[in-house]
Amino acid sequence: MAKIFPAASDMGLGEAGITAVFGYAVVFLGLLILMILLYIMAAVFKAKAKKSENAAPAEIKAADSPAKVPAAPLAPGSAGNVKLFDVPDKEAAMVMAVVAYKMQKPLNELRFISIKEVKSDEI
Repeated sequence: MAKIFPAASDMGLGEAGITAVFGYAVVFLGLLILMILLYIMAAVFKAKAKKSENAAPAEIKAADSPAKVPAAPLAPGSAGNVKLFDVPDKEAAMVMAVVAYKMQKPLNELRFISIKEVKSDEI
């Protein structure tokens, strides 16, 4: 009776090469199938997410239409947005803190509209 899987010592160089190539082909085919499956699953999840995003505003509109909710008041002490021109946030916060300290006023009672760095050539 012939052996289906010959021992490694019984294989010739050509037969070993064919077996190796066939083994590599099986592995890469399995990886390719797995990759295709992952792409399909990603497309399905993206479609579901997009569908739920489109459905959510309709549900919100339906829920808000019977009774309109008044806009929530701003947090105590907030005075709107500050426009920063060439000033990092950390430096702007320090400037606002120094101004509040020098004026002896709480920071939440002051309103800053914009903060701009003055360059040395502008003085």
